[in-house]
Amino acid sequence: MGKIIALANQKGGVGKTTTSMNLAASLATLEKKVLLVDADPQANASSGLGVDVSEIDSSIYECIIDHADPRDAIYTTDIEGLDIIPSHIDLVGAEIEMLNLPNREKVLSSILSPMKSEYDYILIDCSPSLGLITVNALTAADSVIIPVQCEYFALEGISKLLNTIKIIKSKLNPSLEIEGFLLTMYDSRLRLANQIYDEVKKHFQELVFKTVIQRNVKLSEAPSHGLPVILYDTDSTGSKNHLALAKEIIEKDK
Repeated sequence: MGKIIALANQKGGVGKTTTSMNLAASLATLEKKVLLVDADPQANASSGLGVDVSEIDSSIYECIIDHADPRDAIYTTDIEGLDIIPSHIDLVGAEIEMLNLPNREKVLSSILSPMKSEYDYILIDCSPSLGLITVNALTAADSVIIPVQCEYFALEGISKLLNTIKIIKSKLNPSLEIEGFLLTMYDSRLRLANQIYDEVKKHFQELVFKTVIQRNVKLSEAPSHGLPVILYDTDSTGSKNHLALAKEIIEKDK
């Protein structure tokens, strides 16, 4: 039975999409069957894995609003074992369209639950907001990865996200767990980065992943080529970091 993991943080620019794409690619490289669900209207994870968003017939939007079969919205990628349900800019309006739906917080859950038996991991790349789509993602998920960038305001807003997770646990999804806090954009030369790391570790202890995602030029360049970093430059730090993260998650699930 597969595991659904949401990647969420309402703060933008923390490396959520980068992590979603590259973690999904790394898990597939380690011979896991992976589905990445792009639940961000910006659709960066979709284009970053080579999907031409202007050419697609069906996206997560059609699945949520038009009850399209999610299997019709699945696209394969250049990595064997990695599929994606892309996003679309239309998703921006979906939150308003969903307001009148019965069980509106559980729409994504009903779409993805039947597919758990077909994949080892289903990753959901959430948008940088705590709107209805993100609530849907957290309601559908078994666990959540919270990327935290090693910068001054890193811990700002985490309490808001943790509060949202707490509400979802109590009202919608009692089995939701925190998979871990993931430190991103880490630069060991900066004293601030080390201070942030220590602070996050002090607050959240064993919930912090051992793996940190370091700042890496190749990691930033890869999406513009429509490739995960593992295909763009296998030997890069970004590639090694995400493989280490994938191994850590697989190890945890044993």
